[in-house]
Amino acid sequence: MAALQALATRPKQAAKLTRNSKFFKTIINAIQEKKGENIVSLDLHKVHEAVADFFIICEATSHVQVKAIANAVEEEVRKNCAELPYKHEGYQALQWVLIDYVNVVVHIFLPEIRRFYRLEEMWSDGDMVEHED
Repeated sequence: MAALQALATRPKQAAKLTRNSKFFKTIINAIQEKKGENIVSLDLHKVHEAVADFFIICEATSHVQVKAIANAVEEEVRKNCAELPYKHEGYQALQWVLIDYVNVVVHIFLPEIRRFYRLEEMWSDGDMVEHED
């Protein structure tokens, strides 16, 4: 229950976020620079139960690449957008790193972990767009 309360009290960003926003593009570019694969974004604006406006999901071929992508996302967003994540998780196991920017949650998976959790199916009510690797 505490986790749900934490989500309810997260700060909200003021401007409406779109796929054309500098913030969004910075995340996609950081993933692409580190050769993240199968990059998709889910627009969850119209999904009432969603905890964010967007999920950005990608995969990496190794633990080392998961860490490199996660570090690049955090660094580029900090440098170009002056934003720090609200929270991040998964840096210990490096199988699924989640970076929570409140309105955007970035998911970086190893392929087998992504297939197991199938976030795209779970949030299929959202509008999905594939981003070229």
